[in-house]
Amino acid sequence: MFELPNEDEIVPHGIPQTPDDITEIVLKAMSHTKDDRLREILTALVKHLHAFGREVKLNEEEFMAAINAVTRLGHLTRDRHNETMVMSDALGFSTLVMILNQARTPEQISPALLGPFYSRKDPEYPLGFNISRDTPKESDIPLFVSGRVMSRDGTPLPGALVEVWHASPEGLYENQDDSQPHLNLRGKFRTDADGSYHFRTIRPASYPIPTHGIVGEMLEAQSRHPFRAAHLHFTVSAEGHQTLVTQIFPEDDPFLESDCVFGVTSADLAMAFPIHDDGRAPDPDVRGRYCTLEVDFDLSPGVSRLPASPIDS
Repeated sequence: MFELPNEDEIVPHGIPQTPDDITEIVLKAMSHTKDDRLREILTALVKHLHAFGREVKLNEEEFMAAINAVTRLGHLTRDRHNETMVMSDALGFSTLVMILNQARTPEQISPALLGPFYSRKDPEYPLGFNISRDTPKESDIPLFVSGRVMSRDGTPLPGALVEVWHASPEGLYENQDDSQPHLNLRGKFRTDADGSYHFRTIRPASYPIPTHGIVGEMLEAQSRHPFRAAHLHFTVSAEGHQTLVTQIFPEDDPFLESDCVFGVTSADLAMAFPIHDDGRAPDPDVRGRYCTLEVDFDLSPGVSRLPASPIDS
């Protein structure tokens, strides 16, 4: 049995009768929210949501379609796929929140989306490790990535954590593709005494985001393509410094200015991925063509916090 509230807890807020008075009545009902920030957020949400309904004159059929869409977002979200995050990305909301919260100088690499496939469970490897665990294909181009992690004043940061993950050339992350080895194209590395890091992988390719659900239906209705520019995801963190979440893109990718999740947030994220065929690859086992990427990260002083993982595996 539930308990009835005390008489002094029953605060009347009024009876809504028109499209105009419902908003004020709801806000009055919510006005006793104890947490100031929660009250601020919910008050703004109600105001904007109600204003949206009035502006477009939302009918009941459209309202139910919206409710069903939100329900489907939940049903389509699984351990290895977060449809809600993909929708937020495709609406540009994830990028908006990221830009609102960035604290970078013009000289520093810009932040970019975390994306729906970050996992805190990725393994840590020694420097130089090859995170491409799959059997190489003839079309794969080995990629050697190197750089340094420094503080804003140029001081090297030894022991900084560099996390990297990316999709296969077929456009799938390992948690989407059972044919890939477990934890393929994922790894963590610690910088050495002078803040340097390096690892090996394969050159990423442009790929479509998952379109099997409601996000795919939305993109089709909007006549938008589902492709992301090729990229490597990075999360870079060090004690006493703000964590950087970003992506690095090949500067020649055709989708830089039409990335379907608006992930290219600055021109400085598009970098050279030169292809070499000089027989001087960092790994002597690599013969023929290979690719290199050099990218340095400088971190601002602050609190180091790793992001939450949108997936469970």
